[in-house]
Amino acid sequence: MELNGIQPATGSKKARRRVGRGIGSGLGKTAGRGHKGQKSRAGGYHKVGFEGGQMPLQRRLPKRGFKSAALKYNGEVTLTDLNKLGAEEIDLITLKAAGLVRDLIKHVKVIKTGELSRKVVLKGITATAGAKAAIEAAGGSVQA
Repeated sequence: MELNGIQPATGSKKARRRVGRGIGSGLGKTAGRGHKGQKSRAGGYHKVGFEGGQMPLQRRLPKRGFKSAALKYNGEVTLTDLNKLGAEEIDLITLKAAGLVRDLIKHVKVIKTGELSRKVVLKGITATAGAKAAIEAAGGSVQA
């Protein structure tokens, strides 16, 4: 192989579109821009969502809903997850180390999904009423 023999892969280089080069090229006269109007002229364009002065769609539709920014700091853990976890005393650091909640999470709540067959003590973690009853039935406790 020589440096002067290196070529790009076939089909990797595509010739750019040459517009306004005569009627035979297929892109002569209006150069693919159609006839008249703002879009046919150099420098003439509009902002995204502009509908020619008509009330734009994003303003015609009603505003709806609200999403709290605090939601990204809340996490959930199931009883099944607690059952699989080896530790008896469980806190936020234990859950993060096990990969059950993300590092961004500040508040964790245990929900009643699945079964709990061993004793666990929750420290600094809240639980739903059903989950708390299941934890206490297994001999554990919730210390929020």
